[in-house]
Amino acid sequence: MKMLLMVEFPHEPFNALVRSGKVGEIMNRVLETIKPEAAYFTEHDGMRSGIFLIDIEDPSEIPGYAEPFFLNFQANCKFRVVMSPLELQNAGLEELGKAWA
Repeated sequence: MKMLLMVEFPHEPFNALVRSGKVGEIMNRVLETIKPEAAYFTEHDGMRSGIFLIDIEDPSEIPGYAEPFFLNFQANCKFRVVMSPLELQNAGLEELGKAWA
């Protein structure tokens, strides 16, 4: 199942990791561990943030994606299920619309 993992990094300890020169090493280790299909870094509500496209087979895998961010950055993690256009076409929206009209 494709998911977006949205991570919000608090200013601390991230600032301290930047100052010490360790942030790149830690972030690379996390990314090598979670192996996202895509990774983007941005700002969200004034905070450093990351958006990662991941593929999980079982919900029990979620801690393996979140804990590296929790433990290294005290980050907030949000998971959202996403669909491709083909998956949306296969969702049966027309039938659902008729059933609930």
